[in-house]
Amino acid sequence: MEKAFDELINSFIDNELGLSDNFLSSTHILQLKGNIAVLIANDALQAAGTSNNAVVHNLEVRSDQIYWLDRSHNNPSENHFLDLIDAFVLHLNKNCFTSIRNYEFHYAHYDIGSFYTRHLDQFRSNDKRKFSMIFYLNDTWESGDGGELCIHHANQSMQLISPKAGVSVFFDSSKLLHEVLKTQKPRMSITGWLKS
Repeated sequence: MEKAFDELINSFIDNELGLSDNFLSSTHILQLKGNIAVLIANDALQAAGTSNNAVVHNLEVRSDQIYWLDRSHNNPSENHFLDLIDAFVLHLNKNCFTSIRNYEFHYAHYDIGSFYTRHLDQFRSNDKRKFSMIFYLNDTWESGDGGELCIHHANQSMQLISPKAGVSVFFDSSKLLHEVLKTQKPRMSITGWLKS
C-alpha cells in the first residue's frame, strides 16, 4: 500500500493535487459500491448540506446524498476502508509531519442531474479539515456522462477528473476550489477529510 500512498503524496507535492489508481482494489470497490446500492434501496441516504453549524440544505449549491461511514456499522468493507485510511494517516504523519489526528468519511451519491457548485472544503469558522480525499466507485465513465471533479487552480487553469472506479484524489482542503459538474448518470464515491 505504501506505493499508492506515496503516489498520492508525491503527486500532491508536485501539482497540489494527489492522484492514484491503486488505493482501493477492484474487489473492495465492488463491495463499497454494493453498500451504496443497499443504502439507496433502503432510502437511507440523506440530502447533503452546507455550513459547519446548523446544516443548511440548498439545492442550488449541491444536490447529492450522503451516508457517514462508522465502525459501529460493523460493515467489513467499510471497516477495511477505514483501516486503509488509518494506515495512510500514519504514513502521512510519519513522512510529512502533518499531525493529522482524526478523519470523517461518507458515501456520496449523485443522481442524474446532481451537482455541487464551486467551493472550498474548509469551513470559514473551523479550520480542522486539512486534507480532502475522494475515492471513485463508478464502473465506467464516458466523456458525455458529466459528473467530473473540476479543480480550479490558483493560476486560473482548470483540471477535470473523471470519476472512474479506482481513481483516488487528495488535496489541501483550504486551498483548492473545486466543483462537481452536473452528472448525466448516477455517480458514486467516498468523500472525506483528514483533520487536525
